[in-house]
Amino acid sequence: MLSRSAAGRSALRSFVSASSSISRTPVRSTFSKAQLASPLGYVNTRRPQLLSLVAYRPISASVQRYATLDGIDRTREEAAAKKKLEAIPAAASVSSSTVPIIDASQEKDIDMLKGIRTDMKTIKETFNLGQVPREAYYIGLAGVLPYLGTSLTTVYLAWDINHASVTGHGFLLSGQNAELLLNFIEPLQVGYGAVILSFLGAIHWGLEWAGHGGYHHYRRYAIGVVAPAVAWPTILLPVEYALIAQFLAFNFLYFADARASSRGWAPAWYGTYRFVLTFIVGASIVFSLVGRGQIGDKIGRVSGPADRLQQLRDALEKEEEEKRASIVAKDEAEEE
Repeated sequence: MLSRSAAGRSALRSFVSASSSISRTPVRSTFSKAQLASPLGYVNTRRPQLLSLVAYRPISASVQRYATLDGIDRTREEAAAKKKLEAIPAAASVSSSTVPIIDASQEKDIDMLKGIRTDMKTIKETFNLGQVPREAYYIGLAGVLPYLGTSLTTVYLAWDINHASVTGHGFLLSGQNAELLLNFIEPLQVGYGAVILSFLGAIHWGLEWAGHGGYHHYRRYAIGVVAPAVAWPTILLPVEYALIAQFLAFNFLYFADARASSRGWAPAWYGTYRFVLTFIVGASIVFSLVGRGQIGDKIGRVSGPADRLQQLRDALEKEEEEKRASIVAKDEAEEE
């Protein structure tokens, strides 16, 4: 009974152990296959100690490598100290702070008057009349001197009239004499300006006859016709309007002359020559207008040619009426 029961128990244990081993085998094989198929699982099977050694291995190697280089080559250090450094400006950076030290050509001090010198050079080149023939140069400047003289005289007479109105007597002339002289100077300036404009227009006729730059026929002749056609009617205007009209005429004629010079219709130096003369004449007109404006309320309106024509017409009409009245009176006396 005991043996049977013992034998039975041993048989039962063997059966249970066999069944348990059979049931566990597929699970282990499946798990091992999953571990081999997955890289993550493969890494996880490594021991942490191995990972730490792998991670710190480069640092230890670098420490060992640098530890072997702790010696100093004294011979090379002394040779390098005795060697003279050579300046290489081409290899230096523009923005480097060592450029002023190693570069022999250091930046010079800033010239504060450079801009003024440049402007003066530009003005000198603008007024350069070296290519202008001497005869045309001297005669042209002499031609504008009367115009400049009348302008300066107008400015002085205006100042003298103002001085007389304040103090009761003029500096060189009395107020009345200064006004009479001013009434003579202003029409003279306007008339002389008309003559200059006509002369400048006639120059284009001469260039056309000479064939300078080719023959352009009516286009060039028109300049010589328009200039006097605009200039001479200004003598019929009041002085202020006449001077303003001539100022515009001089500037437009200079523009035409400059274009003619650039196109080859006139000599190359003619544009600069005309600029200088126009500058002097324009400044003279401005001076006259300024002087005239200072005494506008102190003198009467100057009678111009148009006023004189109107006075002449009124005188003729009055004379005609007197003749008719005398004839009517004579006829009435004969009838009686």
